[in-house]
Amino acid sequence: MSTVASDLRGASRKVREAPLRFVTAASLFDGHDAAINIMRRLIQAQGAEVIHLGHNRSVDDIVRAAVQEDADGIAVSSYQGGHTEFFRYMIDRLNDLDAGHIRVFGGGGGTITPEEIQDLMAYGVERIYHPHDGMELGLEAMIRDLVERTMAARQETTMPSSVDRKRSVDIAATISAIEEGIVDDAELSKLRKEWQVQAGTTPVVGITGTGGAGKSSVTDEILNRFLGCYPDMHIAVLAVDPTRRRTGGALLGDRIRMNTLRSERIFMRSIATRRQHLATSEMLGDHILFLKSLGFDLIIVETAGIGQSDSEIVDLVDFSVYVMTSDYGAASQLEKIDMLDFADLIVLNKFDKRGAEDALRDIRKQWKRNHVAFDVGNDEVPVYPTIASQFNDPGISWMFAQLCRRVAEKLGLDPAAWSPDLDTSVREPRSTAMIPGSRIRYLAEIAEQGREINRRSDTQAEVASRLQHLYESLKSIDDDALPAEFEPYAQDTLTADGDRTLLVLRQRYQETLDELTPESIRLLREWAGRKAAVTSETYSYEVRGREITGDNYRESLSHQKIPKIAAPRYRDWGELLNFLSRENLPGAYPYTGGVYPYRRLGEDPTRMFAGEGTPERTNRRFHYLSQGQDAARLSTAFDSVTLYGEDPHERPDIFGKVGNSGVSIATVDDMKKLYSGFDLCSPKTSVSMTINGPAPMMLAFFMNTAIDQQVEKHLRETGEWDNASRKIDAWFEGRERPRYAGELPPGNDGLGLGLLGISGDKLVDAETYGRIRTETMSTVRGTVQADILKEDQAQNTCIFSTEFAMKMMGDVQQFFIENNVRNYYSVSISGYHIAEAGANPISQLAFTLANGFTIVEYYLARGMDIDAFAPNLSFFFSNGMDPEYAVIGRVARRIWARAMRERYGASARSQMLKYHIQTSGRSLHAQEISFNDIRTTLQALYALFDNCNSLHTNAFDEAITTPTEQSVRRAVAIQMIISRELGLNYCENPWQGSFIIDELTDLVEEAVYQEFERISERGGVLGAMDTMYQRSKIQEESLYYESRKHDGSLPLIGVNTFLPKEGQEDEVHELELIRSSEDEKNNQIHNVRAFQATHAEESDKALERLQAVARDRGNTFAELMETVKSSSLGQISSALYDVGGEYRRNM
Repeated sequence: MSTVASDLRGASRKVREAPLRFVTAASLFDGHDAAINIMRRLIQAQGAEVIHLGHNRSVDDIVRAAVQEDADGIAVSSYQGGHTEFFRYMIDRLNDLDAGHIRVFGGGGGTITPEEIQDLMAYGVERIYHPHDGMELGLEAMIRDLVERTMAARQETTMPSSVDRKRSVDIAATISAIEEGIVDDAELSKLRKEWQVQAGTTPVVGITGTGGAGKSSVTDEILNRFLGCYPDMHIAVLAVDPTRRRTGGALLGDRIRMNTLRSERIFMRSIATRRQHLATSEMLGDHILFLKSLGFDLIIVETAGIGQSDSEIVDLVDFSVYVMTSDYGAASQLEKIDMLDFADLIVLNKFDKRGAEDALRDIRKQWKRNHVAFDVGNDEVPVYPTIASQFNDPGISWMFAQLCRRVAEKLGLDPAAWSPDLDTSVREPRSTAMIPGSRIRYLAEIAEQGREINRRSDTQAEVASRLQHLYESLKSIDDDALPAEFEPYAQDTLTADGDRTLLVLRQRYQETLDELTPESIRLLREWAGRKAAVTSETYSYEVRGREITGDNYRESLSHQKIPKIAAPRYRDWGELLNFLSRENLPGAYPYTGGVYPYRRLGEDPTRMFAGEGTPERTNRRFHYLSQGQDAARLSTAFDSVTLYGEDPHERPDIFGKVGNSGVSIATVDDMKKLYSGFDLCSPKTSVSMTINGPAPMMLAFFMNTAIDQQVEKHLRETGEWDNASRKIDAWFEGRERPRYAGELPPGNDGLGLGLLGISGDKLVDAETYGRIRTETMSTVRGTVQADILKEDQAQNTCIFSTEFAMKMMGDVQQFFIENNVRNYYSVSISGYHIAEAGANPISQLAFTLANGFTIVEYYLARGMDIDAFAPNLSFFFSNGMDPEYAVIGRVARRIWARAMRERYGASARSQMLKYHIQTSGRSLHAQEISFNDIRTTLQALYALFDNCNSLHTNAFDEAITTPTEQSVRRAVAIQMIISRELGLNYCENPWQGSFIIDELTDLVEEAVYQEFERISERGGVLGAMDTMYQRSKIQEESLYYESRKHDGSLPLIGVNTFLPKEGQEDEVHELELIRSSEDEKNNQIHNVRAFQATHAEESDKALERLQAVARDRGNTFAELMETVKSSSLGQISSALYDVGGEYRRNM
């Protein structure tokens, strides 16, 4: 709405046309921000000012921002379903706020079908872009189309006749009119006088500082405390960012960091400087005066990042705050910083960084010098250390209290009104470093160690070759004292009189043998027996005291005996030793070829994937997929509402996503329905749950479901069920009893449904319940993803602050150790979502392993024993089409095993990296959609030949919808055909011995070490995350892929080459689109409300206990095991936000 109209009444001069303003975001419960990040960069390059909100933004978030920012357009990506309700609600909300002129644009890959696009555009959305548009127009032309459409519909900026503080649209229009020079000087002078009269004594606090010092985070924390301490206060925020000189556009990036802006008591406007080399806007003073006239209780102005000599803000505000970090160089540089003279309060942020304490001392000294105040005590110097990135940082709280006090003193305000009720008993920030500083180089040390092991292997191989040459020489001359291979000579034979040449040969042999390490000698000595074991007719080995036997060969239709393990035929001892050191047969260190000697008999690595609609609907899908299978390996996808820790709700932008692209789970009852009919303690059942932010809550749901299943079995087996049923009936008297909706599917015997709505501890005595609980937790199998590091780097389903989320991960593992949970993996360290966000295979592998080692270091720092937790870790990767994908499992297993043994001293079980694969979702295209199965087949071949421990094959139609039963069956059939029909897969180590596989393995291993070193240089994984290194690299690689896809240099069959004739394309609209129905959504809302009503008395107390445990830094997961019995997912998330903090987005 920022167009200048030079012919308006009162306009005295021609003003250049103002830039277009856009709000960009990813939709609610949607973490896929790579595409919208690319788009916002391209929009900005067109000369527009972009207010980027990042991922997981509600309609209200986006519309509020668009109205307050006086935007001309909104661009939203939506990949998680629910787009129809989302965009319709957005149009409705804009119209409600008299902002229907704002153009709305969207995109969602192929998930938004052509028919849905037509419907939405008819409803009022300006344009929804489909992948076909991108291919036909190209990215830049698509953005030009968006800009041109917005320009054509742009509304003229006019000065409202009157402005009400409650009408943000009028406040925004006035700010734009001032900024663009709509009114002449005389009119503006008159307005200034009116505003001055109305302004009163509203304090104006200016916040400035160096770029990257954390000004926006500090501002958000200050706002959070004002809202909490002053419930009637209304605040206006002005945030200034620089205009780019080359394009005239600007990235207005302060909103993305501020969670407090959802409050109706805050008005915020982002302002571009629209001039060069200055940190403020030309009209900023008028903006401040205008806002003061509206009766706001406080105005905060945040400037663009400044250099050493900038202090413009001081002249515009009543009280100035300077935010800095310890990264200012030598102490002498402090003498050049103007704001140390003029700032009323100085914030030393990021106090957890190295050198911060020295910086605090030096800044205080410099302040005393500047103010000639050498007698002032350090506590009275207005320099306050903070860690704004940490929730509820005591340093921020103390700084806030002092800010209030000093503002009141300087402006003569009522001290009582400016004395916040805040606990400031602790004044210094508490650095909760997850990894001790002495171990921060862990990744560089692992890389150095890995390279040294490779060098040692090469050296030892050379020695072994020389040893063999000497041995064969002695053997060829019939040395009668020659010992057995790899054995030393008797000492007297090395000094005996006789043939001098023979004596020298013996001595050289003995010296060379001594150069071999004991491990090398052991490997060579044992080889003959190991080779015999894999070439004999049958095999036998032990696992946890249990003997495993089987045949070593499979017979082909041609009656040929195909070996399960193809042993190398090396004759040279050096080549053999090199193989044994770097590769070894499957099941032997360093596990390059696989962690188990043989694949499990009668159990394919197939995972049964499901997640759609209600728990009942997904339960039926699981039973359909597992019919006739030897084992039930259930892989569960959750809807985006669940992924973000919320309950189903009628609000349209939530309602549309309930049960779409995953199953809706909000209570322990939902979980009981979801897995009903599967004995979760059966050795043939394992459950994988793909969830991260709320993973501890979902895991507590799952564990309670498994326990209650076993309680139900106990009651039925002991004849106590009838008595228990009477107790259940009594419990539900006057309450609504939950039920499984619809018929039970074939194979579902109802196990788990008997205790719907009630916990097993209400039906059996404490001793019995405790015994069943203990046995259940030691038996249940599966994994929960729970990898919060990759969420921050890539997938964006973080809901809590990173520090609190990591603590809860550690709490889960501590609970597992204390309760002997051995067969359930507490975290699945995921590369899949890193790849889905755009990373190439090497970055995926390096970042994932680095995250794994970070978790190891963190758990060790918490005092856990390596062998108590390492077996509970697993890894989850994506497989694509690139050559490196053929070996990422080999490289991962090798690097992990070596580090575990050599660095951490871990046992063999801890050295075994569990390697789980899902075929690439990124390679699923909406164009020529049936070709996706071909790509998936090739990726599955990579995974199975690389001895993955489990494999999930994507359905071809996941490019646009939740997969249908038929498409999932085809996806499962892909890997079953490879597993059971493909002849080469009879062999269980087909990659070993291939020249190209060996070459790729070495190339990728070295590339991973180099990435480790780059991350280490940035302070390890957590330090690199602070500077968004991983996120930036992933997005660069994503843009590279997209650009090559669009220019055709990366051929994608059916997408950018080998295109069909017009009219012969795979017709997307003919596919069955899986969407949850309105009845299903409403049922889920009803069920969660009924659960909350049934357990209302218990829930409040349970949530209070949970918060108390979290505040005292106790084990939150141990308490969650009780909380989930009476509280819903959304209730728990909300309670934990108050003590652990919400995730703060990054640009």
